[in-house]
Amino acid sequence: MANLNKVMLIGRLTREPEARTFSNGGKVVSFGFAVNNRKKNQQTGEWEDDPCFVDVKAFNRENGRKLADLVEQYLHKGHQTYIEGHLVMEKWQDKTTQENRSKLVVYLEDMQFLEPKSDGAGREGGGMRSASPSRTVSAPAAKKPAPAYNEQQYDEPEMDAPAGGPDEDKIPF
Repeated sequence: MANLNKVMLIGRLTREPEARTFSNGGKVVSFGFAVNNRKKNQQTGEWEDDPCFVDVKAFNRENGRKLADLVEQYLHKGHQTYIEGHLVMEKWQDKTTQENRSKLVVYLEDMQFLEPKSDGAGREGGGMRSASPSRTVSAPAAKKPAPAYNEQQYDEPEMDAPAGGPDEDKIPF
């Protein structure tokens, strides 16, 4: 039987990342994440945001991926981010009531910074920067971001434009 456990979300951090280090040198960073679901209010007919709150954990991997360090250094409460990971059911026993407790947590596998650089560059050129394993990310400022989407650059073509023309054979496809 096939299985798939994949989570892809775009949302905002709801609290500052909290780091814990272990005696063996490992590190985990936990943070809250919120994603808005849209729903229509039956009484007013207006669309409203219905937030969904998720706990996320990022780990430093022994061989290369230091997602915990990236999250701790560059993400802060309120930052918009794309995260990708998988769900894990964490279980524990409450110390005070001795009850068994559990919750679903997203274990981070990849992320992209969606906030513009904080070096004064403003919103232009903010783009997305990835922390994928195929790219080396030393600092967001060190990477050249993808150009940000600008609606003015991508206007719909006019319908009255004549088909063909002198440059038609220069199209590469």
